[in-house]
Amino acid sequence: MQSKIDKFTIPIGPQHPALKEPGHFEFSVDGEIVTDASVRLGYVHRGIEKGTEGRNWVQSLYLLERICGICSHVHATAYCLGVEKLAGVEVPPRAQAIRVLVAELERVHSHMLWLGVAAHEAGFDTLFMYSWRDRETVMNLLEGITGNRVNYSANVLGGVKCDISAEQDEAIRQGVDFLEERTRHYLEVVTSDMMFLRRTRGVATTPKAQARELGLIGPTGRASGISHDVRVDAPYAAYDIYPVKLITATAGDLEARFIVRINELFESYRVIRQILDTLPEGELTVRMPRRIKEGETVSRVEAPRGELFYFIKSNGTDTPERIKVRTPTLPNMASVLVLAIGHQLADIPMILTGIDPCFSCNDRMVVVKDSGGDNRAMTWEALRQYGIEYYR
Repeated sequence: MQSKIDKFTIPIGPQHPALKEPGHFEFSVDGEIVTDASVRLGYVHRGIEKGTEGRNWVQSLYLLERICGICSHVHATAYCLGVEKLAGVEVPPRAQAIRVLVAELERVHSHMLWLGVAAHEAGFDTLFMYSWRDRETVMNLLEGITGNRVNYSANVLGGVKCDISAEQDEAIRQGVDFLEERTRHYLEVVTSDMMFLRRTRGVATTPKAQARELGLIGPTGRASGISHDVRVDAPYAAYDIYPVKLITATAGDLEARFIVRINELFESYRVIRQILDTLPEGELTVRMPRRIKEGETVSRVEAPRGELFYFIKSNGTDTPERIKVRTPTLPNMASVLVLAIGHQLADIPMILTGIDPCFSCNDRMVVVKDSGGDNRAMTWEALRQYGIEYYR
């Protein structure tokens, strides 16, 4: 007698052409329809949170900046805001404005990158190549301001290290004018190209109530009508002086997520011009103590993907006692597993891309079991030695 097969499971990742970062998904399918989904993360865990405990406050800034290459500035900003709050230091207005300026340029970079990746997953490689060509414009602007194209290193504890010269001001204005024109074209394309709309309109629709239940944040949540943006709800840095208009949609499908992110680009262009028009005069930094007084705090910022949360604890020394980072990919990831069920397997790459995932941002902890099967905690040096012995 032939045995009955209960389900057929399709593994995707950690090495897969549809995933440019390592993550392991398993989808159970009935024909082409997904009936169940699971995810395993942790393939790019680098021990950054643990690493900060062995470094001083300044060194930890450059380590945390490397959690993510696409949104490195916003990680550094969240960390600096928390440490400055613990130290009781007030950053000069010009430095806060420059922080916001670089953050909005970084948001443009992130959304342009996402647009290309999402178009590629939909098979729209022309849009992918055009958007990534135009992305070079904002990368050149960031390089002109900070000297770097990836980890910008614009922040220092107590302010920023880079100023905006008259030449940079003009270059930013010209770059923003060019990008705004191109963005209008992209908005028209993603809302009118019928082949592309077949991959996005009505796909992975998430009503507002379900989005709240799943805990969606950032542009992913705002595409379902959730009115939440840290820049608006709890302004930080200079966002109280340069307020941001909340961009939302109600459809909750993949098309809405494209519309929200592209419309956020127009808002970033407006804020960038406003900052350049009214950039305050003054110093770029203020003196910071080497030892941060004992205490703990949280800092919240709006990363391109959503709310970024930092918990920082000081024991009064020159090194942090504990830093915990909650990135927006973690709360958004659960929605992929829920929304995948009932859709065709071919839609999975687009559903995953719709949340703009960052696996290196997401991974925080690994559990190591010894030969007896017991979990055990490790010091930084012990974890390093374990890695050396394991791969020897």
